[in-house]
Amino acid sequence: MKQRILTALIALAIFFPLVLIGGLPFTIAIYLIASIGLFELLRMNQMSIFSIHGLLTWLLLATLLMPSEWTANVQEAIHTSKLEILSAIILIMLIYTVTSKNRFTFENAAFSAFSALYVGIGFYYLIETRFFGFEYVFYALLIIWMTDSGAYFIGRKLGKRKLWPDISPNKTVEGFVGGIIFAVLFTCIIQYFYPIASTFGILIIVTIVASIVGQLGDLVESALKRHFNVKDSGNLLPGHGGILDRFDSLLFVLPLIHFLQFVG
Repeated sequence: MKQRILTALIALAIFFPLVLIGGLPFTIAIYLIASIGLFELLRMNQMSIFSIHGLLTWLLLATLLMPSEWTANVQEAIHTSKLEILSAIILIMLIYTVTSKNRFTFENAAFSAFSALYVGIGFYYLIETRFFGFEYVFYALLIIWMTDSGAYFIGRKLGKRKLWPDISPNKTVEGFVGGIIFAVLFTCIIQYFYPIASTFGILIIVTIVASIVGQLGDLVESALKRHFNVKDSGNLLPGHGGILDRFDSLLFVLPLIHFLQFVG
């Protein structure tokens, strides 16, 4: 437990100043974090990022992560859209399944492409969310932290019915609901002192949906780890696991609050 707390404090001491600063330092930091996440995911499937297909997968990720401002500059410079760049990389990846004489298969290419999408979409929206304001990043983080805390404490005290034992044996229905309640309560407190949404009603609805989707994002990563028979995605964060173990919910919550047009 002490190691877990110490790791969390060190991570916060590094990450939060970058979130506050924003801009280029924050974007570079997210590129680094996302790259480590991709490394972890490929390693689960016994694939190396330090290879031709690993490089192609990273290029997919790097293109996905390009903020809107960068995308506009790139399109103006080379007259090629982000979608066209992504399409070109995928076509090259498919050609590589032939030139590698099927050592890199179509199945490998599909896994690589979806790995880049899984990691890239969420972290792209983290960069975009910070562009609209620190408060939106804080709101998303608060939902995840309070959901995790509520699920843990309510699950330990009242948890009886298993939520999804085949994927995550320790999670309970009571903890799932408790996480949503905690998230709503704490975001309402923040809303009272520092309004994030235009009304409490909108805040509560978005928070409930985000808390549910965040917990589903957690289950997605748990399913991945169970499929590949690994305990944690990595060991970069002692007591916490890897990057994907810490950002699994955020990868789903951030795109959601954009899709709901809550940000901005």
